[in-house]
Amino acid sequence: MSVVRESDLIGIGKKYQIETEAGDNMVVVIHDDGRRELYRYDEEESESRCVMTLSDEESRQVAGIIGGLSYKPKALETIEVALDDLRIEWYKVEGKFEGANKTIGELEVRQRTGASIIAGILGENTVINPGPDYVISPGTTLVIAGKKNNIKLLKEILL
Repeated sequence: MSVVRESDLIGIGKKYQIETEAGDNMVVVIHDDGRRELYRYDEEESESRCVMTLSDEESRQVAGIIGGLSYKPKALETIEVALDDLRIEWYKVEGKFEGANKTIGELEVRQRTGASIIAGILGENTVINPGPDYVISPGTTLVIAGKKNNIKLLKEILL
């Protein structure tokens, strides 16, 4: 498991120091204006060097890519990510499901379950944060966020 240390940078934002399982050291600085700077520790020179600066929008795109919103390795088809009580799950909708070919609004997903569909992936098309008019087509992989019981309710509605 990686080690993450968080600290406030007064007047700047927050700093996260990350040591990965592979032994890499990285620092992420999130500025109050939304910019992110990524630093990598250079052992030969015993210093951190800025390797990239990203805007808020670019950071969110990269987070989605790294987090698997647009591509999930085949070995992780049924992955669950747990953050305290919050879970994020990938769920593939089959054609025989009750919720197939209905919109998020028709199913009243958030009102009935408390869970949120944070992305819908169908082939090469990824919709992040789909609205109530998003049609859940057969073959769509939904990225769902919520507590375990909320996600269970959502799966029951889709079935």
